[in-house]
Amino acid sequence: MSRNYGLGTRDMASAGRIALNRAASQKSASFSTAATVAERWKQFTLYAKEQGVGRMERITPELVIAYGQTLAAKVQAGDSSAAYAQNLVSAANTVMGLVNANWKSVSPTKDCHIQSRSTIRTEVPAGADREVADRAIAVLRDAGKPHAAAVAELARELGLRSKEAALLDASKAAQEAMKKGTIRIIDGTKGGRPRELAITNERQIVALVNAATLQGHERALIPPDHNWKTFREGELRSGRGLLQSHAIVGYHDLRSAYACERYEVLTGQAAPVFGTQIGDRERDREARMQLAKELGHGRIDVVSEYIGGRK
Repeated sequence: MSRNYGLGTRDMASAGRIALNRAASQKSASFSTAATVAERWKQFTLYAKEQGVGRMERITPELVIAYGQTLAAKVQAGDSSAAYAQNLVSAANTVMGLVNANWKSVSPTKDCHIQSRSTIRTEVPAGADREVADRAIAVLRDAGKPHAAAVAELARELGLRSKEAALLDASKAAQEAMKKGTIRIIDGTKGGRPRELAITNERQIVALVNAATLQGHERALIPPDHNWKTFREGELRSGRGLLQSHAIVGYHDLRSAYACERYEVLTGQAAPVFGTQIGDRERDREARMQLAKELGHGRIDVVSEYIGGRK
């Protein structure tokens, strides 16, 4: 059989598009759907080529899982939505299913650990326990991953996304915090929406000063010999593995811990994920609105992913 399952081209992206158009011609899918999936498939083929795979016959579920895990890291870092990441994995499954009847489908959530598209948190974030969070951050520093430790500390104390923390000018932020009592988060924000964050406790100042000391004379916390992509896929990714060894799922989990702690400050009671009943629903709503702003989200319903639902 010729290359790429006999689809008439040596290019995997084009071969996938041909397979999808054939399916559309047979009424198995609409042509608009085929075009959308083809664009997503193209993203996977770029990854495959980076891994030395240049023909569809060599694509395995293991390769797709590895691809999905890189997407999961992007979701954790705030560089991609969970929905888009899941759709990219699904596109690889769709095309491979069309050309290989024995294809074993890869689950974006179970196999690749991409978080659910929209979930209500039901488990208390391990980092809500101060001793657990502090110990995990200390382990990162002891393991020679000081920048990952700084990102983790900024996530826990200020609720920053990984990318926001990595691109933060910590020196400037520390000065702002001590002089104005607020800091401005500009780089790495979701949708490019800057926000102002109030400093409410001393631990936040400590986290900023620690990060500023590590940053030195550089313009951001991220190491000078790295860009965001290499940092995310290098020290930040290996640091996540160490966090997981201390029951902390990832840096995002530390943002959840921050949100739970802030909720208690704002309402006077523990976050719903701890099993508490919401006493004052209006106060709960106001706290969620405030947390949505602090976490850099435009919608109040997203806060349930951090602190639990409203039922």
